[in-house]
Amino acid sequence: GWAVAMPLSVWLAGGIDWPAYAALAERLAGEVAAGERNPTLLIHELEPCITIGRAGSRADVRLDDDDLRSRQLNIRFTGRGGGAVLHGPGQVCLSLFARLNDLGLAESDAGGYLARLEAAISAAIRSLRCGSHRIPRAHGILGRTGLLAAVGVAIRRGCVAHGAFLNVSPAVELQHRITSLRVVRADGSVEPVAMSSIEADVQRRVRLQDARTALVQHLADAFG
Repeated sequence: GWAVAMPLSVWLAGGIDWPAYAALAERLAGEVAAGERNPTLLIHELEPCITIGRAGSRADVRLDDDDLRSRQLNIRFTGRGGGAVLHGPGQVCLSLFARLNDLGLAESDAGGYLARLEAAISAAIRSLRCGSHRIPRAHGILGRTGLLAAVGVAIRRGCVAHGAFLNVSPAVELQHRITSLRVVRADGSVEPVAMSSIEADVQRRVRLQDARTALVQHLADAFG
């Protein structure tokens, strides 16, 4: 039978820089793995930087070192899944730290976890009156103008960490110079995809607070 999902703790952390986030993530992951903490959802905003997950590389960032210096952007390589993601104002970051058993999933059900996570993010986007769909053979949520949510998860010994990045209202000019995802089409061709934003899709203002609220609600529903 399935385990009963444990109560979800939600932290609204505000702005945080990458070194502080990395240290916090390591602590939270260790505490949930040891059974010392309930599943914990961290909603935050990363201060401007570019992170590159296991599926990405420096070549995905079409900005030279001088460009990066002038924009005060550091590149950070990280152990999460997914590719290169530009972070900054207008983006909501969500990180879920939990044992899969405590979410009501089997310990080895990584696929089930990702399916529920992406379905919840997609539902949250639709609740903001923006179209969205998941991507066959890839992870992330697409909208009309590009990738709205990049997914970057780490799963180790039945525990999950990190999560996703939802672009609500960032300026998209710089986003278009970063390949965040490569989608393999049915014919075997590979299409590079850059991030866009909900506001670019719907052409109206969308409040960050509304996006945060929708994400918390739909993620809580998805994991019971």
